[in-house]
Amino acid sequence: MRNNLGSHRLVAGFASVVVGLVIATTPARADDLAGQYDVKFEPVSTNCQSPLTYPQHGTLKIDVKGSDVQIDIERTPLMVGKAAKTGKVSVKSPRPGHTMLEGMDGVFSIAGRVSPEGMVSLVMVGEYTHNGAPLCTQSWNLSGLRKAGGDAKPKH
Repeated sequence: MRNNLGSHRLVAGFASVVVGLVIATTPARADDLAGQYDVKFEPVSTNCQSPLTYPQHGTLKIDVKGSDVQIDIERTPLMVGKAAKTGKVSVKSPRPGHTMLEGMDGVFSIAGRVSPEGMVSLVMVGEYTHNGAPLCTQSWNLSGLRKAGGDAKPKH
């Protein structure tokens, strides 16, 4: 009996340590991603004759509504999708939207990660069409930090 009791205490103690570690390493909730971010747009590749240009630095806004995530970048169709508890995001514009170039529409997608400290590391891809026909593709790396102050992450 004595050995069984000692074994149960050992297992219970081990279980409480494991639970404590899991709680301590649990990533932020999806709504912790919400806020405005200062990002750097770094062109990666294009096969477009007239590629879109973004300013070197800009603002990316993340909104969370329930389990849905929206990413808004000026002059780009709104992108919607999901976020994982690990801070990974995957969003896409639901339909082609107008771009800054006349006659060229685009579907945009973003995939990447937002760290609990508010650092974004994302890849954005634009797939363009002209009158419904495929035209070309372009991609960028986006990196930056959550803005401090009034436009920062909402307080819970």
